[in-house]
Amino acid sequence: MANETTNVTVRMDKDLKEQAESLFAEMGMNLTTALNIFVRQSVRQRKIPFEIAADPFYSVSNIKYLESVISDIEAGRSNLVEHDLIEG
Repeated sequence: MANETTNVTVRMDKDLKEQAESLFAEMGMNLTTALNIFVRQSVRQRKIPFEIAADPFYSVSNIKYLESVISDIEAGRSNLVEHDLIEG
């Protein structure tokens, strides 16, 4: 007995879709095949099959640090100094 298939609609940024289609074409597959591989591996491994990490800039500890620096600058306890890498 053959597997029954179904259609799935995915909303995606147009440029991202085009980049993905180009990449997967270089690998000899289309977007549907790539998404099927992703879903099969997710089900098989019972997890997302790659690491997903948050941007450390938005970590709780960094936000607290930035808030304390801003507070010190606003209270006059610290001076804002332009970094050498910043071009004005």
